[in-house]
Amino acid sequence: MPRRTATMLASTLMLIALLCAGVFIPVPYSEMSPGPTVNTLGDHDGEPVLQISGHKTYAATGHLNMTTVRVTSADYRMNLVEAVYGWLAHDNKVVPHDTLYPDGKTEEQSTQENAEEFSQSQESAKVAALRELKVPVKSWVIVSTVVKDSPAEGKLHAGDVIKAVDGTAVKEPTDVAGLVTKHQPGQDVVFTIVPAKEQAAAEKANKTATKTQDITLTTTASDDAGEKRAIVGISAGTDHTFPFTIDIKLADVGGPSAGLMFSLGIYDKLTPGNLTGGKFVAGTGTIDDEGKVGPIGGIEMKLVGARSKGAQYFLTPADNCKAAAKDTPDGLTLVKVKTIDDALGALKDIRSGKTSALPKCTTS
Repeated sequence: MPRRTATMLASTLMLIALLCAGVFIPVPYSEMSPGPTVNTLGDHDGEPVLQISGHKTYAATGHLNMTTVRVTSADYRMNLVEAVYGWLAHDNKVVPHDTLYPDGKTEEQSTQENAEEFSQSQESAKVAALRELKVPVKSWVIVSTVVKDSPAEGKLHAGDVIKAVDGTAVKEPTDVAGLVTKHQPGQDVVFTIVPAKEQAAAEKANKTATKTQDITLTTTASDDAGEKRAIVGISAGTDHTFPFTIDIKLADVGGPSAGLMFSLGIYDKLTPGNLTGGKFVAGTGTIDDEGKVGPIGGIEMKLVGARSKGAQYFLTPADNCKAAAKDTPDGLTLVKVKTIDDALGALKDIRSGKTSALPKCTTS
């Protein structure tokens, strides 16, 4: 066989081998891409996203779109060819698998965690919107989750209202950890609670639950490296009673990043006129009960998804601004927001045409 032919054959076989390796050998990466964008003022799957009853509402016909990111599943392993294509594609982003699924988290665990965060974001969105409108909202501290095989398992339950710890009244979720960690591991701590069933019955009867129980737990040491803290194996959260019904109907979406847009949608439906003035506004950002906007992941993908649907303005958490401004789709104006007040102020400027006054995102 002539040397030139042999060389070409060997090169061809090597190329085929490399291509096969690229196709069949998995790499530890996952892919993010633009997901659906949904108008919080509109319908989804045939029903309104925001459904409010028991209070006067107003027609809201603008666009206040929440945005999402698609990610590959926890069990899916990209091959080298897919990873390279993803790195080269402008609208996708390839990231280490552990970034999306840390500590070997399964698909089911990730889905459950996202569902819990989504549910909490809805509650905070309602609280932030109503407080902005000066509508009273009753709040209290509850047991959010109980860790398996912890001192609290079987004694405290999700939904129990925490009234006090060691006789000291609890006003915020952070108060609970502060009071428990005053103890040394192995010492007893007393929780004064209203059981979840009692609380649910009182809410249904539109009454205040008054029956309390004292539960004594023996603390254990945390798994933290270094100094061991006393813990009982719960996480504390906040629950609320609203003066009227606000339902958010949106399936197959998880995580906390739609909080800001839900709160603005609720505000718009409870006030006359349109917040956007007919402009197409999209956005993202977590929100807490006080109306503070927090950062999210996948900002680049959300910008692409929003612009592809026609968004002109994008409400961007301040902490995401620098990354977002590095690669902004043409025709999309990034508006920096830190609170729901910032967002409402920006929307006022947008509908009045005073866009030069908008606090825009920059790369600096």
